[in-house]
Amino acid sequence: MSTAPPADAQLHLGGLGFGQGAHLLVQRALAGLAPGGRLAVSGHDPALAVHLPPWCRQRGHRVEWPAPADRSDLVAVVVRGSAVDDRWFGAERAGPALPSGLHSNPPPRWGLGARGALLEAGGTESRFDLDERDLVWADVAPKLYAQAAARQWDPETAVPWDDAFALPPDVEAAVVQVMTYLVENEQAALVVPARFVGRIHPHFREVMQLLAVQMADEARHMEVFSRRALLRGAELGTSSVGGRQSLFTLVAESDFALASFLLSVLGEGSFVDLLSFLEQHAPDPVTRRICWLAMQDERRHVVFGMAHLEHQATVDPLLRDRLRAAIHRRHDALVDTAGLNADVFDALVVLAAGGWGPDEIAAGFGRVRALQAAMDQGRQRRLVRLGFRPDEAAALSVLHTRNFM
Repeated sequence: MSTAPPADAQLHLGGLGFGQGAHLLVQRALAGLAPGGRLAVSGHDPALAVHLPPWCRQRGHRVEWPAPADRSDLVAVVVRGSAVDDRWFGAERAGPALPSGLHSNPPPRWGLGARGALLEAGGTESRFDLDERDLVWADVAPKLYAQAAARQWDPETAVPWDDAFALPPDVEAAVVQVMTYLVENEQAALVVPARFVGRIHPHFREVMQLLAVQMADEARHMEVFSRRALLRGAELGTSSVGGRQSLFTLVAESDFALASFLLSVLGEGSFVDLLSFLEQHAPDPVTRRICWLAMQDERRHVVFGMAHLEHQATVDPLLRDRLRAAIHRRHDALVDTAGLNADVFDALVVLAAGGWGPDEIAAGFGRVRALQAAMDQGRQRRLVRLGFRPDEAAALSVLHTRNFM
């Protein structure tokens, strides 16, 4: 007569031991039973009877041993406990997994949990101060991130560094000066999103991802502009006090919306015009190519900045007042600075002129003035899109830093 403990399910492990992953099969078989359910475990690994009990104790299951006469290859009957179920009592989903179901204000307890994951209750709260959807979000963010990730380019292969060209020393000096200026601007454009990406609640991960790629863009731009500056020499150009001070006002802005506005909408928007100008008037293929590549990246940055602020304008009736105040505040902080480095302005004229004749210099000077006018018109259009009246947009655009960025 058998005295083997009754069982609701059977599991035969063959020669598989716990040192080879047997626990996965036991765990899987128990998952199909309710608490109190009984699983008969059999196998012929010699250490199975040693390893099974401590594993069960750790997980709150009970082990019952068969009588010696009933053993055969039956090792034990595992009675499923409730510890696994109890562990997940009070667990909650961190919102829907897809961005279409974003929570407007994810709680701190979700912290670094993946959006949509089942979160075990308890633990310390992880606080991120940019934790409201309307503070950081734009519906275009997931699409822009996918676009940005797909369009990353390798400075080593995307730029014709080995193309033969020879420029007069004064023209090469103008290129070096402009590249120096571009490096400084890109350094600021990298630092600004870097200051915010760690403050954004991970629930809005597409924005974090997009800013991370934006930082990678700026790092790549710094590399290629520096490399072009040193392609024919060993020194960079000059750096003005006013230029550095202008850029630091961007870094010092602690409000995400205002920093995005000053950097992406006003600064990088004008920067796109500058890169287009340089691509058109570049005296060599390397300069032309790196300006074109950087321009494509910068356009994405402007698109996100605009989309984010257009969304925020629909939910924050005071946003335009804050944007207006930010422009005035930055203008007042820079009112006593010289603005654009005179060496940079002159270098732009030289590149746009294409020669040293009086008529050529006059034409180059006119083209740089036309560039400044185009930047102004672009800023006005973006300000109008954000809800400013055309006359106010014109007045605010004039207050933008003369350093372009």
